[in-house]
Amino acid sequence: MDTIDQNKPKVVVIDSLQSWEFYVNQASTQNSPIVVHFTASWCMPSVAMIPYFEEFASDYPDFLFLSVDVDEVKEVATKNDIKAMPTFLLLKDGAPLEKIVGANPEEIKKRIDGFVQSTRASIA
Repeated sequence: MDTIDQNKPKVVVIDSLQSWEFYVNQASTQNSPIVVHFTASWCMPSVAMIPYFEEFASDYPDFLFLSVDVDEVKEVATKNDIKAMPTFLLLKDGAPLEKIVGANPEEIKKRIDGFVQSTRASIA
């Protein structure tokens, strides 16, 4: 079992449908919410979001952060009905809860925070 290095950003790059399913299943088992960045190398707004996304990954260690290049892993993009880049998905137990389309770091942070609040409320 790999240990997660707390010092480095935890954005996992998904390179196949298999790795997508592996991480989504693992996160569901560990009860860990997932934030996914659907990106494309030719899409400047997507590329501009990468540093923000890495920062979120260090700010929210309980979440799993995945990056999916829609050109590299078309099946995952299709499966999640991704039509525009960047798109961000929030998943819980493998099911999409929220979809944020566009490069809007404030909105993404707000949705993650909202999700954290609702999770804490349900545990309390």
